[in-house]
Amino acid sequence: MQHAVGSPLPPPHQPGHGPAVGWSPAAHHPGPQHPGAHQGPAPVPPPPPAPGYPVPSPGPGAPPPQASVPPVPDTTGHVPLPPGGPVAMPSAPPATAVPDPAGTTLAVLLIGPAGAGKTSVAKYWADHRRVPTAHISLDDVREWVRSGFADPQSGWNDNSEAQYRLARRTCGFAARNFLANGISCILDDAVFPDRPVVGLGGWKRHVGPGLLPVVLLPGLDIVLERNAERTGNRRLSDEEVARIHGRMAGWYGSGLPIIDNSQLDVPETARVLDDVLARSIASPPKW
Repeated sequence: MQHAVGSPLPPPHQPGHGPAVGWSPAAHHPGPQHPGAHQGPAPVPPPPPAPGYPVPSPGPGAPPPQASVPPVPDTTGHVPLPPGGPVAMPSAPPATAVPDPAGTTLAVLLIGPAGAGKTSVAKYWADHRRVPTAHISLDDVREWVRSGFADPQSGWNDNSEAQYRLARRTCGFAARNFLANGISCILDDAVFPDRPVVGLGGWKRHVGPGLLPVVLLPGLDIVLERNAERTGNRRLSDEEVARIHGRMAGWYGSGLPIIDNSQLDVPETARVLDDVLARSIASPPKW
């Protein structure tokens, strides 16, 4: 196929690069010329001088040399996740120092029954730290997929089991990504002590051995009262709440730190959480 002008079309422009070698903008977009003037290909710039030889100075009236175009910086803000990057255990401070969890990059797993206040405490704790902290809600991630949604009122089956496993895996990857970029995170989940392989074991695999678990376990009357204020599929029957709370009592004697926030509001519980995490950093729990 013949083009209307005498020169073939230049190769496509590549982002972050200058014009293709052998082509100048004037060759593709010619300015006003005299009728009948020949439009040949643009002149090819001379090769650079060999190493060790001086660069010749341009002659009189020659245009100044053009500076090379610097590469376009990456402005996407993406920071790659390092390979095999589960969070390690926070380094224990010297014996004479007092751990300061408020200024440390941490990964925290807040465990508790429905109505324990996990979500409220996690949000408040994340919002009031001196370092950037993300709250990763398992319930929110689980609700991304509506088909097969694990409604606690409809019982437990293979679909709900798969839904929870995928949600935990997604939250774990998000936590690792935040931590790899210097951002702390707190996750909340109703992990049962009689299923440690699915609960704690899964979180440890997805996030890493540096995950610090803390149990939030108020009295049954407080949990029932808070559950009564819920709406939609997050509100459970009193029987179900009592059954879950009874299973959570198995965390006593497990070695994990437990906070009874029956008489504490959200800010007070967050302050107690900081104290518990300071002790966990100094002497990590065995789990």
